[in-house]
Amino acid sequence: MKKIERFSKGMGIGGWLTNYKRFKVLPENKRMDITIGDLEHFESYITERDISYIASLRLDHVRLGFDQIVLEETPYKYRDCIIGHLKNFVSWCEKYKMRPVLNLHKALGNYCDVASAIGLFDSQDYMDRFVALWVKLEEVFHDDSEVMFELLNEVVDITSTRWNPLAKRTLDAIRALNPDRYVIIGCGHWGSPPGLDTLDVYDDERVIYTFHTYNPFEFTHQRGLLQEGPLYYNREMPWPCDDIERYRLCFEINGHLDEFDDNYFGMDKLDISFIRKALEPAVRFIERYPDKILWCGEFGTIRHARTEWRENWMRDVITVIKENDMPYIVWKYLSTHNDGNRFSLVDDDRREIVSEEMAKIILGNV
Repeated sequence: MKKIERFSKGMGIGGWLTNYKRFKVLPENKRMDITIGDLEHFESYITERDISYIASLRLDHVRLGFDQIVLEETPYKYRDCIIGHLKNFVSWCEKYKMRPVLNLHKALGNYCDVASAIGLFDSQDYMDRFVALWVKLEEVFHDDSEVMFELLNEVVDITSTRWNPLAKRTLDAIRALNPDRYVIIGCGHWGSPPGLDTLDVYDDERVIYTFHTYNPFEFTHQRGLLQEGPLYYNREMPWPCDDIERYRLCFEINGHLDEFDDNYFGMDKLDISFIRKALEPAVRFIERYPDKILWCGEFGTIRHARTEWRENWMRDVITVIKENDMPYIVWKYLSTHNDGNRFSLVDDDRREIVSEEMAKIILGNV
């Protein structure tokens, strides 16, 4: 697989300009508002010190998520203060010799946690604003070739074929301004590996393809607050696990037992073999397109899972990723108090990695 300098192993940042906010608890007419408290949060939550610390872990790139409602004040008008934060982030990354990735984490009509009344792909207005946002960012960062653009995080539960036309339109708009920008395009089905099978691939050396993996979901999201299954089952899930009944029972209790074998491949235990099976579509993509770059752009575990289990799962995933020579980025650095599923790899107060072993694992020392 082709290599890019300073793009082998990295850290994702959420909770600063994204996951903003958990909308289900807000009245419908308040869900798009940015308040003075939000603006204060943007000013202080992530600073140069955080980027310096990530660099000290010897990672080489940082993925920053941002939400459309944070950047876009009104249609086609953008908040100068947020553009300023993005510029600061880029300058900090470059100061510490890490490559910055700007990721549109939640676009209008494409929220991975809360269903939208109008979907991105059902609204010409939303799609037009989506393209315009990336044109604006190309104008802002036109002279900075280090910045990578990741068009959209976790395209909602549709096949990639429905996303392909908007991805192509956006890529064309960026290419009209900059033929050399690295652009990252993910796949449908929430960015999961099977979505790669229907993702369009371009004759463009500066397009990178990406997917996410959280398999098995019942482990990585155990006792999480945002999905009804793990919340209702409310049980600790170990990794690795010799007791497949523990997972089967989760499906049965939640009324989806018919999906169990499809998700667990008829296995009698869960270990690295399960990870290899789950990532087969990614391996297939690499075999089909050996001259392209496939990036595992997000994977992680909910932070209240036992640290040893988190380490075990991360070690297994990174082992399989390295077997296939893929660049990767771990999710994520820090979690806010209103992030219902907290995946942070550092503690809230000291902002230091949860364990020395985890620091070694995310660096690829598996």
